Amino acid sequence: MGFQVEAYQQALPLKSVFRIARGAKTQADVVVVTLTDGVYTGWGESVPYARYQESVQSVLEQIDQTAKSLATFEGDLSGVRARINAMPSGAARNVMDCALWDLVAKSQQKSVAQLLSLSTPAPCVTAQTLSIDTPEAMAAAAKALGHPPLIKVKLDNQDIVKKMQAIHLASPESQFIVDANEGWSIDDLKACGDNLKALNVILIEQPLPVGDDAGLIDYSCPVPLCADESCHTREELAYLKGRYDAVNIKLDKTGGLTEAYALAQEAQVMGFEIMLGCMVGSSLAMAPISLLSDCAKYVDLDGPLLIKTDRENGFAIKDGVMQPLNPALWGYPQSQVIL
Repeated sequence: MGFQVEAYQQALPLKSVFRIARGAKTQADVVVVTLTDGVYTGWGESVPYARYQESVQSVLEQIDQTAKSLATFEGDLSGVRARINAMPSGAARNVMDCALWDLVAKSQQKSVAQLLSLSTPAPCVTAQTLSIDTPEAMAAAAKALGHPPLIKVKLDNQDIVKKMQAIHLASPESQFIVDANEGWSIDDLKACGDNLKALNVILIEQPLPVGDDAGLIDYSCPVPLCADESCHTREELAYLKGRYDAVNIKLDKTGGLTEAYALAQEAQVMGFEIMLGCMVGSSLAMAPISLLSDCAKYVDLDGPLLIKTDRENGFAIKDGVMQPLNPALWGYPQSQVIL
């Protein structure tokens, strides 16, 4: 029989319009995969991202090509792993990799954390995200969050300091991550760095376009800088050294938990701080990466808070604190699920 794959698209409506520097969206278009060996079934979710030349259709096509070959494997988990690892990094490999980890946890009667020798997941602070709007609207949105410990602020290069001043005034005890999504120039960064530090900004994420960051080598920014779009896998780390202080690890960039775990380990050895990030998706998309929270200085896994209806057994997030993964969702054998 071999391994059987089912892949399908889901549209997850958002609570409100979500705006970043390069556009806006009202729903998350995700791909869900179930992978079965005939006895056990694992599943996963990924988010195809147009910025990386992906679409739902292109991801489904990649999955279909791999699925055909997996049907010839009879109980050969190592062969399945090798075939998935051979896929290009991105959303297709991510959802296949995470579905496989879930299947292995069930078939081997060990949690994914145990399989990777990771510490038992614990509650952690996660950023909560503000999308781009007017200073007044962003301040109101920040206030509505109830003064959480960490807020992530999406900003283009319009009124950077003015917007942050309004947000800081609305939530003065919070710390902030500013995410430019490649929307600034080096002059924008230099003009606002000192002001942002004074406004409790503790990290600036991807200020400059990918490949246009040579100016960071000789610039000592008052606020630590994090590579997001510039960092997909371990291959970029040598280039990023000397330009960025931290790397944002996302499953849809690495191509799944396997590479994300390896990237986190190597990045730490090279002196980078670790940030865990996500695309806008459900708790199923956050589940695998949440297992790495113990090694991360910054966690930004609030995707489930942005969609109208999350998965059953999804993450509990209250006052900026994210509870550990529910064993009934992903990554645990059924014997460890308490009903």
